Amino acid sequence: MARITRLSGSIDQIDVDFVEREATSRLLMKLSIHLHLAGLSLSNTVPELEKSGVQRSRKAIHDWVQKADLQPVGGKAPNQIALDETVIRINDQQYWLYAAANPETNELLHIRLYSTTTTALTQLFLQELREKHDVENAVFLVDGARHLQTALQRAGLRFQVERSGNRNSIERVFREVKRRTSSFSNCFSHAELEIAEKWLQSFATWWNSLN
Repeated sequence: MARITRLSGSIDQIDVDFVEREATSRLLMKLSIHLHLAGLSLSNTVPELEKSGVQRSRKAIHDWVQKADLQPVGGKAPNQIALDETVIRINDQQYWLYAAANPETNELLHIRLYSTTTTALTQLFLQELREKHDVENAVFLVDGARHLQTALQRAGLRFQVERSGNRNSIERVFREVKRRTSSFSNCFSHAELEIAEKWLQSFATWWNSLN
């Protein structure tokens, strides 16, 4: 599995304690999860396992990613937070991906997937972000979206409108997510919203391991 050594990120944050009687070694399970999140489709991850003499299906690897339940680590206190949303397609349906990132570190602080976009959902997202991180003194960087600004005002959080500069960190994340969700049809085909969201949160954990 020489290709594994060329992929960035760490497998240390991957917890496979959900395993009870899995025949595959925990190390290979971690590496498989890491390979997939780092850029390999499920189909291309299967032959990488086979190089180590292990045969597992795409579904098995998909299930490992889901069961690992990776989440971005909480407890951060950023000075600035880039806040935005973007549309992604799953099963020919539109969903709204909300994300908050620290532009100084490029880390994703929080990520959620919704079937629509409203001020109320933005407020819910901000409430969850507050529960995970210390954001009271942070300045939120937003574009011209009025519902984002309204939700921040109602939450009593500071913000400034910025369409470039430090907001580029979240735009880079969105570009990569869109590339993944459009090319990895075997990951998102026939996926329910909750399953897709869990994959995206796992992806965020891998993304943060690069920074």
